[in-house]
Amino acid sequence: MQLNEETCPVPESILGQLYRASPHGLDALIETVPQQTRAMLAVYCYRRAHLASVGLAIAASCEEDDLAQYGGNLGADLFVKSRTADTVNETYLSQRRKISLSSGPIRQLPPLVDEDDD
Repeated sequence: MQLNEETCPVPESILGQLYRASPHGLDALIETVPQQTRAMLAVYCYRRAHLASVGLAIAASCEEDDLAQYGGNLGADLFVKSRTADTVNETYLSQRRKISLSSGPIRQLPPLVDEDDD
């Protein structure tokens, strides 16, 4: 059985920009997305663990009716969560996953030994 993956309502390039944006840049970028698409994008992002904080930030700029229309009960809950006492930008910054890179070799390889062709 093959599952149908939900398609993103915006191009992947915009989604990448949203993910990498600072909180102030995120607000400006969100404003460029049409209102109905914004609601679909908020629900889309919130359904994915690594984008949930972005979805919450986007939902803060959406109308409750739009979120409920595109996300049903999840959209209505998302509207409430986006307007709680915690500021969305603090949530956005604290939930972004940090990426760490290795600072040394992962394993030591033995030196290569040339075999003589006798």
